Amino acid sequence: MQKLFTKRSGDLQTFSFKPGTLYQYQYSLELLLDPLVSSRQGFWLQAQALVQLHHLWRNPEGEELLQLQIHHLKAQHQAGEQRSQDSPVELALSQEAQAELQQPVFISWSHGKVKAFYGDQAESTLISNLKRGVVSLFQLQPHTNLSTTLEEDASGTCQVTYTTSNHSITKTKDLLSCTKTEPGFTSLNKVFGVEWQPSSRSQHVVREKLLQAVVVEESHLLSLTLSSTTGVKISSRQQLQLVSPPSPGPAEVAGKSLRDALGGTRGQHHQALAMTSLPFRRVCTSCPSLRAYLKALGSQRSRADASEVEATWQFLKLIQMLRGAEERDVLQLLRGAPQEMLPFLVEAALAAQSGASLAALSDFLDFSKEPKSLLEKFLYSAAFSPHPSGELLHLVLEKLDGKQLDPEVWETGVVAVGSLVGKLCQQKMCELQVVERGVETILGGLRGAKKEAEVVIYLLAMGNMMLPRTIPTLLDHAEGGPATISRAALSALHRFPAQHISSKVKQAMRRIFHQKRRSYDRTCLLAAARVLLDKEPSPMDIINILLATTEMETETATFLLQKVQSSLRAEHHPARKMMKTILRDPQINNYHFFSKAGGSSSFSGPLTATQDLLSTFGLDLLFMEGGFLRKSISDFSLLSHGQQLHAAQVTLEAQGMESMLGENTLEGEEEPELMAGMSAIFFDVQMRPIVFFQGYTDLMAKVLLSSGEPTSVVKGNLLLMDHHQVIPLQSGLQVTIKVQGGLGLDISANMDLDIWEQDLKTSINARGSFAIDFQAELDGPFLQATLRSQTEMETSIHLDTTLRFSGSPVLMCLQLRQEQVPYRETFTLSKSVGGSWNSSSGKGRKGTRPGQDLALHQTNSKVCNLLLEVGG
Repeated sequence: MQKLFTKRSGDLQTFSFKPGTLYQYQYSLELLLDPLVSSRQGFWLQAQALVQLHHLWRNPEGEELLQLQIHHLKAQHQAGEQRSQDSPVELALSQEAQAELQQPVFISWSHGKVKAFYGDQAESTLISNLKRGVVSLFQLQPHTNLSTTLEEDASGTCQVTYTTSNHSITKTKDLLSCTKTEPGFTSLNKVFGVEWQPSSRSQHVVREKLLQAVVVEESHLLSLTLSSTTGVKISSRQQLQLVSPPSPGPAEVAGKSLRDALGGTRGQHHQALAMTSLPFRRVCTSCPSLRAYLKALGSQRSRADASEVEATWQFLKLIQMLRGAEERDVLQLLRGAPQEMLPFLVEAALAAQSGASLAALSDFLDFSKEPKSLLEKFLYSAAFSPHPSGELLHLVLEKLDGKQLDPEVWETGVVAVGSLVGKLCQQKMCELQVVERGVETILGGLRGAKKEAEVVIYLLAMGNMMLPRTIPTLLDHAEGGPATISRAALSALHRFPAQHISSKVKQAMRRIFHQKRRSYDRTCLLAAARVLLDKEPSPMDIINILLATTEMETETATFLLQKVQSSLRAEHHPARKMMKTILRDPQINNYHFFSKAGGSSSFSGPLTATQDLLSTFGLDLLFMEGGFLRKSISDFSLLSHGQQLHAAQVTLEAQGMESMLGENTLEGEEEPELMAGMSAIFFDVQMRPIVFFQGYTDLMAKVLLSSGEPTSVVKGNLLLMDHHQVIPLQSGLQVTIKVQGGLGLDISANMDLDIWEQDLKTSINARGSFAIDFQAELDGPFLQATLRSQTEMETSIHLDTTLRFSGSPVLMCLQLRQEQVPYRETFTLSKSVGGSWNSSSGKGRKGTRPGQDLALHQTNSKVCNLLLEVGG
């Protein structure tokens, strides 16, 4: 007789299913699918059935064959506001589904473990999964108290832990450990991800050697990392109760083996089936075709700016359509589109990242003929992919390989390869042959680079890769290269997580900062100090950096001291507590150290704060000793639940101005070429640098011929959130979570130098729209339902800098303002009973957050008032 143990007063009791006996259980299922906002209601579903079970066969080792059959299924549901107003609506299965449901299944059962599951492979997926959910209730094998083992049921193969007490056996399932047939995908950057908190607990009651009852409670809480109120809560409860007393049932079947026993049962449908639920995919019968969508899009797209939310919604819809399209249809879409729409369509086709869309892009894009702007659009779209595939990297490498490209396209391609390699390695795909090829493209290119500008691009691409094995190469260039190359290598090193900044790296940073082996440009010293201060600094590093400021030029020292003070004010800075402790020492925190009178500064502070998200703005300004701006770094960062993202980091540099204004270069520094340019990181992707002017002749030409138009840094649509998760519930029902978040972005920058008036104006303008589509789809044999939340907003941020160097001291004014932010959220419930869909809209909300001008610091406000008065 098969044995299953439960602990009672020190005795081990056994339970089994006896031959010739029919066991009947009352089965019930209840499920709630609710939005996280308490004022809204989602779906409620309830089902009841009679489950019959009887023993058919057993062998001497204890393996048994059981037959399970479901009868008299009844279901009802309520949705939205009806849940508090109307009676439940009865649901009826079709005759075909009823017939499938009543077909028996067979279980190979050994010592409480469901070893195999037999049924009809031709059954519909939803009916078959429902049966799996009932069979899963008989999966029970607590060999010892607090035992942990792997079990397979409708949820997948999961780690479970058993505890026993009297008649009760409790099973806790770790749903995060489950392996599933549908792995899904999500955005690599956790800030744009989905938080998932699942739990599953079941209780089995055994009395008088008989399984009396089972109760399974399962819950899943899913929400956006950025917004914990956008999401869904899934609550499921299964209950199995013995209908007493057991009655006489069919006799055992003969057979020496399980196969013989199965052959002796009625019917021919005895294929071995997986216990894990099969993934179910909905088929959209009402979705428009690509041709129809293109026709409708043509009239709208000309009016929709990339930074307007209308264009962002169009972008997300097109991605969904392209993911279900065939290659020839995507290719036809690209070839038949108006020229002005091609950048938008290329962005969408690349974001879709299906095999068909990538193949179509491969056929369509000719790097020897297409406009430079379209090729850069393609490469940047690849670089920003939220979860790139090896096929995407292969496509980019093939398009770049052996081509004579425009220098700007080549630079964009190199940084894009670096980004793709880094993201693939984050997905644990570093061993792919195409990834190795991408790494060698960059490292081999660096070894063969002859020009300084080429070396810089490869180093920046290595910053996008962030592979620990490249750190020695970066250190060599940081310590041994000229100023431009050293800065690029140090910038790449700073992007690595703190765990990769080893003692060897820190020792190299100390040599650069303290100029142990050679002299370095002040920007290199500061870049090395930044690595030391931001990557888990030691107390001695902080102290030595502060002590070194006593021997530095005024502006460099001022900047470093301001940097330390700014870190003290930043709640999220990893070394904040240590710095506070060090600065309690009056020998360091005194007037002698912190009385530097330079104009350089470092500032950081919050822009907006919610319970889930803190957005911050930081601004570093380094001046030359004569008062001219040498370098500025504007940083917009997002922090959410322990995750940080550089949403935008724009660096403006001007060098060589000293000689133009009659100043001398500091001792130990190279005579720099007259140059101004910009470098940017968006969403943790380093872009190729942009040069405003290089050399005095180029400067004069651009001053005289300047149209006054800003330089476009990035313009287009990005897919930031892309999450697809199939959750097979133990009941056999399925919930699919789909999240897409799109950003329409238009960022431009301008630098206006007026030599005659002796002033410099820079401006960075960022306009954008953000749209999020969150869907939770419930699929069962009697009901399909969708809970959907859509959120949208538009905003713009402007950073203006005015610098007047006609007198002494140099006057500088910074102005940061955010325009008002209109936002809207809508909530929709859709359901299908018998194939007919209908929808209802729930309570939504909309509003406008007021704009704001940020007062960066008191000194800046005074200077701005003075400059604006003079300018007026």
